[in-house]
Amino acid sequence: MPNRPHPATAAEIAATLAEALPEELDTLLARYADDPRAQVRRACASAVRRAQKQQAERKRVEGMYSLMRELGGEGIVLGLDEVGRGSVAGPVTVCAVALPDDPKVWGVNDSKQLTPRRREELAAKIREVATAIGICHIPPARIDEVGMARALREAMLGAIADAAVEPDCVLIDGNPLHIHPKEKTLVKGDARIACIAAASIVAKVTRDELMVELGDQYPGYHLAESKGYASPEHIAAIRERGLTPIHRASFCQNFLSTARLF
Repeated sequence: MPNRPHPATAAEIAATLAEALPEELDTLLARYADDPRAQVRRACASAVRRAQKQQAERKRVEGMYSLMRELGGEGIVLGLDEVGRGSVAGPVTVCAVALPDDPKVWGVNDSKQLTPRRREELAAKIREVATAIGICHIPPARIDEVGMARALREAMLGAIADAAVEPDCVLIDGNPLHIHPKEKTLVKGDARIACIAAASIVAKVTRDELMVELGDQYPGYHLAESKGYASPEHIAAIRERGLTPIHRASFCQNFLSTARLF
């Protein structure tokens, strides 16, 4: 008699469903829909939930690209976002990103909604597909000199210049800043517009990497962990050791009445 393939076990089917790519799920679910085994039924139900979640995520990201084009038009649309505004050490950093309509960066979102590992993965993908990226850091001394509002405007103009393209629209997260004649702003734009979200991710990853490097240069201040923000450990280190050239003296007066300068 000819050899017949051994029927798949429930565990094997469950593993197949768990590892299936989104485009494979419909076929697999149809194949195993009438399987009476409890483990298979649970695996199918789990796969359905996963497919629904994936569809919702895909719709979310597609909506971010659609809004990018709705507000920005069909030309070069630069999305801008900043990181480090409230930090007491390190620069304020702005990134400008222009994205093509395809390939889409699936998973793009406000950087604050992502884990550090996911931000790094998405930043790499954004750098791979973006049609333009610009970065600008405004150092602490300049922030102390001119204040955060002006420093932020300088950082945004610097990021636009660094992108080295002539934008048809500049989309900025937040309220109007009047830095560019083609500027448009949207509150919570980093969670609603693809290119702004991409800028928020690249800005965050770039500045975090810089703060880790500064932590090596100025050990004992917990810069790698705090990224320059006023964590209890960072504040205690400033009180014990004094300020360094990478601290914003004007930001440290709230918790330090007298600060030694290196």
